[in-house]
Amino acid sequence: MRPLLLLFLTALGLSAQTSLVHAGRLLELRTGQLRLDQGLLIQEGRIATTGTWAQVSAAAPKGVAVLDLSDQVVLPGLIEAHTHVLLQGNRFSQDYADQILKESIPYRTLRAAAAARAGLNWGFTAMRDLGTEGAGYADVDLKKAIEAGIVPGPRLFVAGRAFSATGTYPLQNYAWELDLPSGVRVVDGVEAIRVAVRDEVRRGADWIKVYVDRGTSLGADGRLRSMTNYRPEELKAFVEEAHRLGKRTSAHVKGWDGIDAALSAGFDTLEHADGFTDDLFDRAIKQGTFWCPTLYAGLWVAEGRGPLGRKSTEMLAVAFRRGLAKGVKIALGSDIGAFPWTENPAKVLALMVQDGMTPLQALQAATLVGAELLGQPDLGHLGVGARADLVALTEDPLKDITALQRLRTVVKGGVVVRRD
Repeated sequence: MRPLLLLFLTALGLSAQTSLVHAGRLLELRTGQLRLDQGLLIQEGRIATTGTWAQVSAAAPKGVAVLDLSDQVVLPGLIEAHTHVLLQGNRFSQDYADQILKESIPYRTLRAAAAARAGLNWGFTAMRDLGTEGAGYADVDLKKAIEAGIVPGPRLFVAGRAFSATGTYPLQNYAWELDLPSGVRVVDGVEAIRVAVRDEVRRGADWIKVYVDRGTSLGADGRLRSMTNYRPEELKAFVEEAHRLGKRTSAHVKGWDGIDAALSAGFDTLEHADGFTDDLFDRAIKQGTFWCPTLYAGLWVAEGRGPLGRKSTEMLAVAFRRGLAKGVKIALGSDIGAFPWTENPAKVLALMVQDGMTPLQALQAATLVGAELLGQPDLGHLGVGARADLVALTEDPLKDITALQRLRTVVKGGVVVRRD
């Protein structure tokens, strides 16, 4: 461990090797039970022992460093399942174009490092980043820099360059003779798709992200319709090749047609999905598909998307209530990057509660469900063997979910990264 980091940890009174957390109240997220006066023994960045403070402290090594959170509620670190650290807000199409055309990739990467640090300070100890939007594999580099301790940030699970088909994704509608960069990796045809998926994995992508539809419109049947970007066999090729390589798949979908196509192809997660309907929910539940309804981003960008943009956010809120009632797997995914990194994505939790979740369900979406979506059983809980990622606050989030926007303590891998 680097000397400066050792000095930092020593000043905080918590070692990355062995330490003891005294939790005044420990929130058990599977049951919603608040356990009083609990102890967590952390060794090598993982939870080694749990129990009452009296039990755990008595069995702990002599002289172990103690993090005193006896006046706080402790729960697992939060998981953000839909982010874009390489974007800084794109309410209007020109905002997006300016970032790709006027900001260099090194500059955008520096801003992404600041975004990752902000996310960690807000208590998001793990984030899934779904595409660099024209910044190559800067997300892979940022992930490596965080893992090496060069810059602070959450555990990143990255998608590299997301995919879309020819003529379906910005930048578009400029003079035909200009060879402009694209926010995605353009690929067409089954065999080309298989090769491209392999190449993304080679370059460090943890997830394969595909823009499945575009061009939403309100159909005569009242459904939000869309144009699909790929033929069914092409979409299946993305999923089959990714799964063969041990990677999961994410589908950007907005309208009924895109959701239908993504479910038919077998994508693991659906992003946005404003046009979800009961028949599609039934299929998603049967297939075990996860959903990241990006409630806050939809509200943020609605002004720049015109009347249909506002109507789409209303439809998403209705769909959220229906999906919740039916039991679809909902994970917290804010789509931060579509809105700027000055906004805490924990605001989405309040919208989830507003639209029908209990505070406990919203917290589960940000921890247990997020960990399941990522395929990371050692995240999202504070049981023995789990990563020692936790947050703490003085208020009870089961009574006021907005309290998650006022954290006092953040710990990642047994190391204190924020203490107010």
